[in-house]
Amino acid sequence: MTEETVRSEPTAPAGTLPPVRQWPGLDLPGTEFDPVLTELMRDGPVTRVQLPNGEGWAWLVTRYDDVRTVANDPRFSRRAVLGRQVTRLAPHFVPDRGAVGFLDPPDHTRLRRSVAAAFTAKGVERVREKARAMLDELIDELLQDGPPADLTATVLSPFPIAVICELMGVPVGDRHTLHAWTQLILSSAHGRQVSEQAKGEMSAYFADLIGLREDSAAEDVTSLLGAAVGRGEVMLEEAVGLAVLLQIGGEAVTNNSGQMFHLLLSRPELAERLRAEPGIRPKAIDELLRYIPHRNAVGLSRIALQDVQLGGVRIRAGEPVYLSYLAANRDPDVFPDPQTIDLSRTPNPHVAFGFGPHYCPGGMLARLESELLVDALLDRVPGLRLAVPPDEVPFRKGALIRGPEALPVRW
Repeated sequence: MTEETVRSEPTAPAGTLPPVRQWPGLDLPGTEFDPVLTELMRDGPVTRVQLPNGEGWAWLVTRYDDVRTVANDPRFSRRAVLGRQVTRLAPHFVPDRGAVGFLDPPDHTRLRRSVAAAFTAKGVERVREKARAMLDELIDELLQDGPPADLTATVLSPFPIAVICELMGVPVGDRHTLHAWTQLILSSAHGRQVSEQAKGEMSAYFADLIGLREDSAAEDVTSLLGAAVGRGEVMLEEAVGLAVLLQIGGEAVTNNSGQMFHLLLSRPELAERLRAEPGIRPKAIDELLRYIPHRNAVGLSRIALQDVQLGGVRIRAGEPVYLSYLAANRDPDVFPDPQTIDLSRTPNPHVAFGFGPHYCPGGMLARLESELLVDALLDRVPGLRLAVPPDEVPFRKGALIRGPEALPVRW
C-alpha cells in the first residue's frame, strides 16, 4: 500500500476506542519515571494520547513485544508522517522532506549503509584509545582543580562532545559551536523558531564540510558521507540530514551519563558495588541503560499504512502511532521486578537504543563511552560523591533528552 492510499485522519466507530489521555511531557527530576506513562501502561498495552503540540491524537504502544513488532513492521511508516501535523511533544521536529528520521527502507537502509563502517564494533574500537586519552585529560584537570566541581561541565559534557566530533571529523575549533547548536535543537524551551534556526545553521555547516570531503579516503563520518555523495550513492541533502542526526545523538550521551551518575551517586551502595566488583560493570551498564528514563514522553511517530490488529485494538490505516521504549524497558513480562535495579540482571534485552531499522546507529559508541566513564570516574576518583542532596541537583527544563543541568560533586 502506498502513502497516497492511507487515510488522512484517525477514524474509528464511536464508543469503541480507549479514551484520549493528555500527556504534557513533564519536566521530571532525577530518574523519576513519568507518572502519566505509568498510568498509560496500566490502561492497556495500546492506548491513545494527545501531546502538547501538533493536532489530534495518536496510538501509544507500551508492551515490549508490541513495541518491537511495530518498530520492525513495514506496515508502520515514518515517511508517511511527512505533511501531517501529528500530535507531538516539541513545537519543532516537524518532519522536512528528506529528513533521515522519517525515511523508510530501502532509502533509510541505503543511507545508513554509507556510514556503517564508522559504527561497527571495529569502527567504534578505532576511537577507544583516543577517547580514553581524552577522558584521562579531563579527569586530570578535574583532580588538579580540586573539589567542589560540576561533573557535567568538567567531564560529562566535554567528553561525549569530543568523542562524537572525533568520529564525525569535526575540527577541534568548531566543537563549541556544534555543542551550542545541539543544546538549542534538543530543547523545546526556546520555541520552534530558535530550535529550527539552530538546526538550519548546523545543516549548512555539515553541507560545507561534507562538500569539502568528497574525495577524502578518511574513515570519519563526514568523509564517508562525502565519498558517498561523490559516488552518487546518496544526495547531499540526505547526507547532511544524517550528519545532523548523528551529531545530536552523539551529544545526547551527556544527558544519559548525567542521569547515570546522578543515580549512582544518589545511591552510593550501587557505586560501591561497582568499585568492588569491576567484573560486573558491563552487565551493570546495561541495567542502568534499561532503567534510566533517558527522554521525556516519546520520540518520532509512525503512520499505519493498513489496518493492523495489535494489543486488542484495531489501528486503522492513516492513524499515527508512537512507541515507548521506556515503557518496554519496564515490562514485567520481560524484566522481572522492573522497578528494581539489578546490576547482574541476565538476560537483559533492553531497547534503550531502539529496535528495528531505526535502531540508534551510535548505540555501540554510547555504550563504549558509558563504560569508559564508569571505569575512569569510579577508579580514579574513589571518594566521588554529590556535593548537594540528590533532590537539589538541577535538571534541564524543556529538554527532550533528560539530564542534569549541573552535577555538583566532591571527593
